[in-house]
Amino acid sequence: MDLNQITIPSLDVAKATEFYKILGLRLIVDALPGYVRFECPDGNSTFSIHEVDALPKGEGITIYFEDDHLDGLVKSLQQKGIEFTQLPENKTWLWREAHLNDPDGNRLILFHAGKNRKNPPWRIDKS
Repeated sequence: MDLNQITIPSLDVAKATEFYKILGLRLIVDALPGYVRFECPDGNSTFSIHEVDALPKGEGITIYFEDDHLDGLVKSLQQKGIEFTQLPENKTWLWREAHLNDPDGNRLILFHAGKNRKNPPWRIDKS
């Protein structure tokens, strides 16, 4: 089994589309104003946004995008006007992370973990 796609809600799909294009996702389905789908620049995953009348209540979701050149990506996105709530920082779980929010308030974490993403030293199943 492989994770294929994540779909998130948005009050304004067109605005969210522009945001995710700036992040570097490639638009592959344009059914505005209600739906769009992107492919990630690396790997086989897709990411979609669908229009809703109201955003879910509570903590919502957190979306992680990994990039091997995190610090350079963050600097590039800042130059394009993207604001971060946390600049790249090394975490105790051996990931380097930067945090931001999309136009609908969904939490995004851009990170680099390398081998530690799936194989941290404390992994319980080494096979």
